[in-house]
Amino acid sequence: MSKNVRVRFAPSPTGPLHIGGVRTALFNYLFAKKYGGDFVLRIEDTDQNRYVEGAEDYIVAALNWCGIPFDEGPGTNETFGPYRQSERKHLYKQYADQLISEGKAYYAFDTPEQLDAHRKDHEAKGKTFIYNWHNREKGRLVNSLVLSGEDTKTKLDAGEPYVVRFKSPQDETLHLKDIIRGDISIDTNVLDDKVLFKSDGMPTYHLANIVDDHLMEITHVIRGEEWLPSLALHQLLYDAFGWETPQFAHLPLILKPTGKGKLSKRDGDKLGFPVFPMAWTDPKTNETSRGYKEDGYFPEAVVNFLAFLGWNPGTEQEIFSVEELVNAFDLERVNKAGARFDPDKTQWFNHHYMQQQLDLDLAEQFKSSRAELTDIDVNYIALVVGLVKERATFIHEFWNLSHFFFVAPETYDDKASKKALKEGTIELMQKVIDIVSVTREFTVQNLQSKLKGWITENNIGFGKVMMPLRLALVGALQGPDVFEIMFLIGKNETVRRIDALVKTM
Repeated sequence: MSKNVRVRFAPSPTGPLHIGGVRTALFNYLFAKKYGGDFVLRIEDTDQNRYVEGAEDYIVAALNWCGIPFDEGPGTNETFGPYRQSERKHLYKQYADQLISEGKAYYAFDTPEQLDAHRKDHEAKGKTFIYNWHNREKGRLVNSLVLSGEDTKTKLDAGEPYVVRFKSPQDETLHLKDIIRGDISIDTNVLDDKVLFKSDGMPTYHLANIVDDHLMEITHVIRGEEWLPSLALHQLLYDAFGWETPQFAHLPLILKPTGKGKLSKRDGDKLGFPVFPMAWTDPKTNETSRGYKEDGYFPEAVVNFLAFLGWNPGTEQEIFSVEELVNAFDLERVNKAGARFDPDKTQWFNHHYMQQQLDLDLAEQFKSSRAELTDIDVNYIALVVGLVKERATFIHEFWNLSHFFFVAPETYDDKASKKALKEGTIELMQKVIDIVSVTREFTVQNLQSKLKGWITENNIGFGKVMMPLRLALVGALQGPDVFEIMFLIGKNETVRRIDALVKTM
């Protein structure tokens, strides 16, 4: 690409960042990095009524946790700053004024009550009210297109509330291009005259968005499908200002697990999975929503499964590092159709990344999560983790898989006991105690050799020995290799546990 690629992620700080937003940020990041470009974070906080304290910090923390940090943004490389729209509001009026002076926009003084009356009147006639070419100059609406210049000035000088509306063209066909969706044609007669600026000095999203993208030299606008209906207006605004239009790409929706409808927080609450990257506590209600981080997901897993929500590499490969995603990513391989969210697949990714973690790193996290492990050497915990992590998807599952390495069983599973404890079990276990007690080199290989040798030489069924032995060590017929358990808990503890089982019979 001839121009330096510049993309932006522009969330509103109205609450926690939905994973759909994270997916948008990720695709922007991957595209920028693929072409050696810049990934910009812009906070679109023009709607101060919906502003939520702490939301901006949450957005930044979430991007950093996912490993997709921005190159420019609030407090970072502010070459084109400021990056909060509320701090840029002094910029927008001049552009609204420019459009008015060139006859491409106009003042509208209609009150909310008047507009509501027009809507109800149209509804009563089975029509839909649209403020545009077919009625803006008919006299029933109050705007600078029908008022004299003197009357318009009088209203402005008197401080009457107004909005600035864009003057949509009549009888034109607009030809739009989208990298993902191809060519799009729009009849301008169906467009309404959108509000661009309000008398309170704040722009609407449409004007601020276009002005900021232009001033920040954004080359590609990669955003969610919900903004597709705004594409026509945004193209018209670029044309009106005579600015070069960035290339657009509208990402598909992330759908519910059923494949019908957009994924929402309620779906996550109902089906038991998070829809936010990190936990979020609402400052107004104090209600806490779950996050992937706190639920035990690795950021690499979250990034990997989000990449596959709407994008396909064209190969069978499913596991990608961020670097591999950067190399493979292509907007033209993003699907138009919505991407169904699959909670089981997200866990599949996490299980894979669990296996890639260092046992010591997992052990440190495991230790910090359980009070029972406070005084236990983390290196011992790491050995245990190495034996059980293959059966785990999350760190919080380690305790159920490994508690017997740290705490001797106090009870024995009833079903397992009936299966493992038979006539003659006491004598067999006492013989196992004898063999274990005299084993000098207490290694996995040595224990296995001596016990299996004894079983084979005496023609004893393996289950008659190994099932009660496992029951003694674990309290149930589960867990990793018996000899690994014996080796890790040590000779004395092994003998003590077998003896404890025998005494219950």
